[in-house]
Amino acid sequence: MMEFFNALWGHAFLQYALAGGLLASIGCGIVGSYVVVKRIGFLAGGISHSVLGGMGIAFFFGLSPLGGALVAAVASALLIGWVRITWREQEDTLIGTLWAVGMAIGILFISKTPGYGVNLMSYLFGNILMVSPGDLWMMAGIDLIILLTVYFCYQQFLAVSFDEEFARLRGIPVTFFYLLLLCMVAVTVVLLIQVVGLILVIALLTLPAAIAAHYVHSLGKMMLLATLLGMLFTLVGLALSYGPDLPAGATIILVAGVTYLISLFATTLQKRKVMRRQLLQAMK
Repeated sequence: MMEFFNALWGHAFLQYALAGGLLASIGCGIVGSYVVVKRIGFLAGGISHSVLGGMGIAFFFGLSPLGGALVAAVASALLIGWVRITWREQEDTLIGTLWAVGMAIGILFISKTPGYGVNLMSYLFGNILMVSPGDLWMMAGIDLIILLTVYFCYQQFLAVSFDEEFARLRGIPVTFFYLLLLCMVAVTVVLLIQVVGLILVIALLTLPAAIAAHYVHSLGKMMLLATLLGMLFTLVGLALSYGPDLPAGATIILVAGVTYLISLFATTLQKRKVMRRQLLQAMK
């Protein structure tokens, strides 16, 4: 780890990588908390994998892959949201179909793009070490949009996340805010593409928030803790991957996954101890 921290001061690409991971953690912590609370991880997976279609089309026509990813992500979010609202009983099958079709379209366009190779594959598997100053500005802009949206619509998102029927009784346009939430998930997916790639994006979107849910029961505190955990996982993952020259994105996810399992085991053990103590007290 010390090798990484010593190199950090002398290499701009490591500084950009760390900054990119920290910025991505903000969007992850905020939007990921909604994903965990509302249990829409599968929907988020459908959105993230559909993005490959937009990236492949954009790359084929010589456009920005991230721009194509953003358009495809928002379009997929709206389509998946509409599918869930309209065909709730068949949503798993339909979302799985959109997931597969989106990836298939991307692969077809990629296969017909001369010299696509390394650049597009870095989006698929992630390459945080290739984050540029332009990417950082884009990430900062996306984070700002997410923060402002949540700040002005916090109560509406809170009601929609926990009790849609109650939200409707209060006159909140549930469908609008549900689709807006899915669009925020879509934008966050694009934010994370550079860090861990499409393959691992759902893990970084959900794991920090899932760990935070073990210890706090307020949505606001959950967002804050998830953001801090995401930043910690990014720092530790980068430090661990630097010396052995491991894939940074995969290492970050591995750190997050191991931490989640440890947290789950510890909290389950603690709950059992509390239940056992309460049972013994009741028997006295």
